[in-house]
Amino acid sequence: MRRASICLAALGVIALGLPATSSAAEPTASITKFKAKAIPIPKPGGGSWPKTGNILGAGAAVEAEYVIEGSGYGVTAQNPKGGIPPISQVNFYLPAGAKIHPQGFGSCTEAALKASGPSGCPKSSIASPVGSVLGEVTFGTERVPEESELTAYLGEGGLLFLTVGHSPVALEIISKGHYTHSAAPYGEELITLVPPVPTVPGAPLASVKEIHIKAGAAVKKGKKTLYYGTLPTKCKGGLPVKTEIVFGGQFGGAREFGIPAKTVTATYKAPCPRKK
Repeated sequence: MRRASICLAALGVIALGLPATSSAAEPTASITKFKAKAIPIPKPGGGSWPKTGNILGAGAAVEAEYVIEGSGYGVTAQNPKGGIPPISQVNFYLPAGAKIHPQGFGSCTEAALKASGPSGCPKSSIASPVGSVLGEVTFGTERVPEESELTAYLGEGGLLFLTVGHSPVALEIISKGHYTHSAAPYGEELITLVPPVPTVPGAPLASVKEIHIKAGAAVKKGKKTLYYGTLPTKCKGGLPVKTEIVFGGQFGGAREFGIPAKTVTATYKAPCPRKK
């Protein structure tokens, strides 16, 4: 599933090398909007699971929204201000007391997604309805918007995110996230590595302006319902969440972005959930 097509030419979306970019100044980036809240767990066929959502101790999904701005990346005569630098990593911190329960769910793999797309994953591994990514890609001499679909799947120690774009560039990208423990006031941290995404040879990499996703899952096992994520059982003053986005990075090989890494952080405090 690694493909990107420009002017009817098929290109690999995860490159072993990276096109060079030129810039008169160091690229800058900021997260101008970050919001995350607990919502009822969506069902793959529509609707949501009962007794889930913004309730203390209950199963819940997370709805996350990002708006990103930046400049100085891929400066050209046609685009003297440049654009947003490419994302190489997204870290998302859940509040302390929120729990992840992967047992009992299906598991997808990066290899299955690459080979067969969503049809290669068990239905019980679906972790989101279709979300969205608004990106920027190079088309001709211009930096233009790219609207893409974003879905999440359970597997490989965390979540796999599949981004599919159709116009003006056809692309399919898999970003792999794994969980680790963080320090209070946060608990589980999801670290997601994003691959470099070329559009045409020699052009700047694709970048991201907006992200919107609802991630969470539940599955019925006999008379019992299992929830992939549950909220804390206690709350005082709100539930803190945090995100870190790494832009660029000179990691080499398949993770070479051609510019120094820059990390930007944003926090949000959601209101305390209601009691059961």
